[in-house]
Amino acid sequence: MQERKLISSGAKWEDIVGYSRAVRIGNLIEVSGTAAVDEKGVVAPGNAYLQARFIIEKIQKALQEAGAGLEDVIRTRIYVVEIAHTWEEVARAHGEFFGTIKPASTMVEVKSLIDPDMLVEIEVTALLQ
Repeated sequence: MQERKLISSGAKWEDIVGYSRAVRIGNLIEVSGTAAVDEKGVVAPGNAYLQARFIIEKIQKALQEAGAGLEDVIRTRIYVVEIAHTWEEVARAHGEFFGTIKPASTMVEVKSLIDPDMLVEIEVTALLQ
């Protein structure tokens, strides 16, 4: 059986809900849905571009702790509110990080996220070669 490595971001919700920021088993790493939240609360309320950048940087830190990097990402899933008003800004941020990596990707509109100031949430799958 392969070792299961749990990566925590220290968010209070991890223990309340019972999840990890990321989980690595063997060469596979799954990163949980990640929002633009720090110790002070939601980052850049109303700005989908800045939220997406913050999220991807947060994901990058979790991947590094798991022994991977953005170049190992094979899949992104992006959840946005008000897709007609936010998709281009989120896509621009995504492209800045993944433009040459080009993972499989999905972007869908959701009714809402856990906090009304959150405009985007992203999760990724990475595979080490």
